Formats: sequence, structure tokens, C-alpha cells
Amino acid sequence: MPGPLPGPMRRPADHRSTDEVAYHDALMGLALHEATHALASDDVPVGAVVVDGDGALVGVGRNRREETHDPTAHAEVLALRQAALTLGSWRLDGCTLVVTLEPCAMCAGAIMLARVPRLVLGAWDPKAGACGSVWDLVRDRRSTHRVEVVGGVREDECATVLREYFDSHR
Repeated sequence: MPGPLPGPMRRPADHRSTDEVAYHDALMGLALHEATHALASDDVPVGAVVVDGDGALVGVGRNRREETHDPTAHAEVLALRQAALTLGSWRLDGCTLVVTLEPCAMCAGAIMLARVPRLVLGAWDPKAGACGSVWDLVRDRRSTHRVEVVGGVREDECATVLREYFDSHR
């Protein structure tokens, strides 16, 4: 896991209150469910959900690159698009994005541009992660919007789904 950042921008999963743990675990369960649907189109099993400030589910997504032949059809982007349509605004102030795998640079950019204040992620991505592993775009001090990252939520489960997928494709 990457080293700590100063201030409240980084809250590892083990520093959450009991209520936060239960809430994030439940939301990650929804994201994991979405990830399994990506397997139907033989896509990398990544799932994402967006909830508003009241906890209402406003967006869901799963990787659909293979199904749609669209390189931007990542779970996070699709969940953010649906949330923006549901809320009638591209600004997703007060929302939380929950995703089974640490977002890539494209998705990190979309998260910042949508003004999402909080990202909850499952497995870290040591090859292409842009939220703390390889890069840390969402918390770069030069950015006009920074995102709180809570990492490692149900990490083992999220990593297992991905590992099993890649093991079967090698």
C-alpha cells in the first residue's frame, strides 16, 4: 500500500468508524455484483456504484469495453455518466464513487472533473493505478479538485475476482 499523505485526504480502510466500515462494505458488495456482470462479455471484472450525499444509489457501471468496442467504457466512467443523468448535473458534489479496482488515469481524471469528493476502492492496481499506487492524480496538490480516497475496502475479495479472471486468460 502506498505511503500516507498528510491531512484528511487519505483514510485507509482500517481507520474508519464501525458505521463507515459497514456502509462501505455494503456498497462494495454492490460494486462486486456489478463486476461479475462484466464477465458475461468477457471483460475485466470491475464494477462501480455512485451514491449521493443521502446514500441513494444514483449510478452503476461495469467494464463494457469488449461489449461496446469503446475504450472509454470503464466501470467508473459509466457509473459517473449514469449518476450525472440521474441527478441532472455533471457536478457530482456530495457523491461517493465506490469501485472494485483502483481507477486508471482516465477514470481519475473523470472523477476529478465530476467533482466527486470521495472515492472508495477495493483492490489497489500496482500497474496502472492513478489514485495512490502508480500515480496519485486525484490528490495532486496542483489539481483544482482533490478527492478523499478510502482504499482497501474488501480488498481480498476484489483482488480475487480479478486474479481468477486473469488466471483463466493466461
